[in-house]
Order: sequence, then C-alpha cells, then structure tokens
Amino acid sequence: MRIAVLGAGYAGLTLARKLEGTVPDDVEILVVERTGSHLVQHELHRVVRRPSLADEIEVDLEDVLDRATVRQAEVADVDPDENVVTLSSGETIDYDYAGVCLGAETAFYDLPGVEDHATPLKTLDHAERIRAEFLDALDSADAGDSPANVVVGGAGLSGVQVAGELAAFAREEDAEERVTITLLEQLDSVAPAFPENFQEAVRDQLEARDVEVRTGTAVSSASASAIELETGNEIAYDQFVWTGGIRGPSALGGERPAVKNTLLLGDGTFVVGDSARVVDADGEPVPASAQAAVREARVVARNIASLAEYDREGDDLFEPRLEPFAFDSPGWLVSVGDGAVAQIGPKVLTGRPAKALKTTVGAGYLSSVGAIRNAADLVTEELGYGKKSKTD
Repeated sequence: MRIAVLGAGYAGLTLARKLEGTVPDDVEILVVERTGSHLVQHELHRVVRRPSLADEIEVDLEDVLDRATVRQAEVADVDPDENVVTLSSGETIDYDYAGVCLGAETAFYDLPGVEDHATPLKTLDHAERIRAEFLDALDSADAGDSPANVVVGGAGLSGVQVAGELAAFAREEDAEERVTITLLEQLDSVAPAFPENFQEAVRDQLEARDVEVRTGTAVSSASASAIELETGNEIAYDQFVWTGGIRGPSALGGERPAVKNTLLLGDGTFVVGDSARVVDADGEPVPASAQAAVREARVVARNIASLAEYDREGDDLFEPRLEPFAFDSPGWLVSVGDGAVAQIGPKVLTGRPAKALKTTVGAGYLSSVGAIRNAADLVTEELGYGKKSKTD
C-alpha cells in the first residue's frame, strides 16, 4: 500500500509525520516536494530584513521525517479518479491514498502588467528579491530629490507583514525620510477576513510605523513605473510587491476545489490546507491559514490510518466513518515590523505581549515538527529584533 503526500508545507509535513506514527511500517509513505525542504511561510517576510533567518525557517525534510521516502520532484497533475500523480518529468505514480498539500499560488487576476512588474512573496528567492529591490529604491532616492515610493498590493496578513517589515527596514537604515510605503487594499479594511477589532489594531500598528494605508483602492493594471487604479488615477512606484490573493496550485489547474468536511476529492484523495476551499463540520468556510492547514492534516491522518487499517483487515471491521473536520481557531497573530497584533478570543493584544506570543508560536511550531535547533535559533533571532525600533 502506498500513501502519497504531495507537498510539504504546513499541511504536508504535519500529515506525513502523523502518518509515520499511525500506519503500519509496511505501508509506504511517499512525500513528493519540489524543494526537498519545508519552509515556515509565516516567517518568510522576516528574511527581507534578516537574510540570516533563511537558515532557521527552511527545514530539510530528511531531518524531520523518520521513515517516509522523500522524493524531490514537482507535481504536474493529480487525477483523483484514477489515483495517479504525474510529475513534471512525465513520470506517473500510483497511490492508494493521497493528501494533496500543494498549498496555494499567488493570484494576479489577469490584471495587465501586474505579474510582469510586481514581486510576490512565496519563496526565499522572492524575499531576497524584495530586499534587493528595496535597497535599490533607497539608492535611487539618494540620487534624486524625492523619496522612493514602495507599494504593497493586498492587505491580507502577508501584505501587512511585508509593509511592516519594510517600514522597520527603513528605520534601521535611517531612511524614513527617503521612502514612502503604501499598502493598497481593494476592500474596505486591512486584514478584511478577520474580526473588526483585530483589523483596527492592525491598521493602528501600520500607521504608527508611517505606512500609508489605502483601503477601497483597487488596482487595474501596472507598467514598469506606475500602477493604474480602477478610478483611473495612477501611483508611481520604485518598488511593487504583490500579495493580493491566492489561487490553486498548477497541478490542480490553478483551482482550489471545494471540499466538504471530510476533505475528500474522489475516493482516496484528500485535499488539505490552502489547496482547497474547505467547508467544515459546522458549515463554515475555513480560512486559508497555517493553523487551519495543520489542524486539517491531523484529521486527515487519522482518517487515512482508519481507511488503511480497514483495507488490510476489512473482513473483521466495519467500514470506518470518516471524522469530520471542524475548525475552531484559538486566535490570530500577525507581525507588524518589530511588533505584532494578537487576538485571543475577543481580546486583542499589541506590543510586547503580542510579540512574545508570536515568537512562542513560531518556535513551538518548529519544535512540533522536530526542528528543535531551528526553534532555538529563531527565538534568539527574534529576541534580538527591534533594538533600533522607535515604536515598541
């Protein structure tokens, strides 16, 4: 029997590790991951300002998986009707059960010029490029008479974190007067998918760091030097970062298939994490987030283990009833430069308590997937943050 785990983000790594502890040793667990490593995506924005953090937030899969086979390859297609995976090389892999954990890709919505001229934030290469472009923008401001204009499109959590990080980077470079950072959002609030008091606290933190927040502002196109808005107005820019939305992975045709609370797509294929649009056991849509992906993966691991046991011992067992996934978030966290905003139940925290909680959660996650050294190093790096901060 072969169980394929496609992708090793939050969902994939959690699923693979849980399966290692729950299915018999003679069941093959195959992890297919393009990079061969796991990236702690919610800390990726930090690499823009602290390139050394790349070593702490990228984890070699061989170091944190015990018996799963890791295949470094790119998934090109998944056929849930035939239980077949096609790799970019053309090779096909059959499976009995699979978790499609390929995450989501950046959505550019076919806006003319945006994909060509904006830099997204999904990989370490993107973070390094954003850093280089920001330093180039500061250099251009030194050579001219006006500040550099940096625009971040999309004010979800990723956009908030990038804008906050760039503002902190400017302070460290003593460049507050040489750069303006503008965060655009087509909806009426930052962090629009989250509770109102969380939104308000996030906006306050951004504005305290001199980030210009423009909500209700939709992008229609971009050129090499300017962004055109749906109103017809233009914003000239020296750097353009795009975090304006997500789409499904290319292996699923760019779609995020809708799945019910079992997360099943076909008889033996589960879609886990940001790859799917999930409706949970309470009939509520599940937000695309790391915490949702990890919780979904735990439920899917239990269900696959039950199905695998039934396949082996089916004559003596009732066909298992799959456990439905119900999402109950303990709260939300977002970094804003050297600070953070945290929501726990109805209460919103900022300042040192929120930052401490953010650091604890990040290190706790790394520890939970077996990356103990990375967790310790991350805490050390985080505690060293903000020495030049003027707002915390």
